Amino acid sequence: MWLVGATVIDGTGADPVTGQAVLIEEGRIARVGGAPPVGAEVIDCSGGLTLMPGLIDAHVHLGWSSDTRAINQYELSVAELAADIFANCTQTLHGGFTTVRDTGGIDGGLAGVVANGKIPGPRILQCGPIQCQTGGHGHLAADWEPTHLWDGHGIPGLRHMALLSDSPDQMRANVREAFRRGAQFIKLCVTGGVVSFHDQLSDTQFTVEEIRTAVHEAAARGTYVTVHAHNNTGLRNAIEGGVRCVEHGTAIDDEMAALMADRDIAHVPTLAVVRDVLDDATRLGLPAEIAARATGAWQGQIDAIHASRRAGVRLGLGSDLIGPGQDHRGTELVLRSQVESPMAALVSATATNADILGIGDQVGTIEAGKRADLVAFAGDPLADPSLFADRDAVVLVIQRGRIVKDQR
Repeated sequence: MWLVGATVIDGTGADPVTGQAVLIEEGRIARVGGAPPVGAEVIDCSGGLTLMPGLIDAHVHLGWSSDTRAINQYELSVAELAADIFANCTQTLHGGFTTVRDTGGIDGGLAGVVANGKIPGPRILQCGPIQCQTGGHGHLAADWEPTHLWDGHGIPGLRHMALLSDSPDQMRANVREAFRRGAQFIKLCVTGGVVSFHDQLSDTQFTVEEIRTAVHEAAARGTYVTVHAHNNTGLRNAIEGGVRCVEHGTAIDDEMAALMADRDIAHVPTLAVVRDVLDDATRLGLPAEIAARATGAWQGQIDAIHASRRAGVRLGLGSDLIGPGQDHRGTELVLRSQVESPMAALVSATATNADILGIGDQVGTIEAGKRADLVAFAGDPLADPSLFADRDAVVLVIQRGRIVKDQR
């Protein structure tokens, strides 16, 4: 397959190259530039198309694709929950995201059916259920629901929101259970959250010993722990415990960013979900008053992005979209383009995210030898970042060298 005529942005931060050709062979990028081999299938990307690496969303919740209240109150059948999840997988891929990191809520079965081609979707790296403490962020049961009933919300092989740990021994058992179900990394909640019913953003959760236990178990599997963290007290506990990545990072300041840079701890901000909650929390199946919890998180994350950049922290990108209607994943790049440059946002969503996910040798840039995961936009998203969120502008999606969407 010989792609010709596009302006190519390779994901490294280098300037775009007009009219650059890309050769794909056996699902991989074989060559950038040069002449086409005899017999190559020519894919015409002229007419103003911009070709770039497949986008990566480093913070998704595919298992949370339905109304939040309905999920947690048994108002939806398993069939409807599965239908919503499968539709989300498809629209994510067609939106130009060829890889995602699911940071809590699905079981390994979903990643498996996407990987084997039974349903279309992005490559999914997933942590299985979130690890949280009783009453902590991720424990979304109603106030009256006895804690021992919480596990009943899980659907083996499809979704399970969170496992509850209240000691190092419980943490060890639950992390091992997550790995048994196919988890590829571990996610802990070490502070309260915006979408929480039983805590505040200022709360800290898990002891250093509990965090360290999870890190030890992950290291034994050759992988890492990332943490949901909104305040720096909980984040310091997590850093002391040995985690490798931070989600949200609302309170990260210059001092914290310097510590993270020194320990090579990555940061994945999530602006789109905060914008959604501020705009209309009820659309997600959440109480309207939840929006008040998001107010500080908005400016806090913007300030944290700047602090991380100044310190040289690896800065990824994640949407954290929840609930129904997750068809605007590209909004995260639009919002990030307003905080920093569109090119910086794009590199975060490609090369840097691939590095954070541990797959930088496979995807994230347009280079010979890497998987042929590519997306083409009609127009130039660097000049007009709103295109990142315009699904109609995503005219060509290639996954593993195979065209999965073509609206040129």
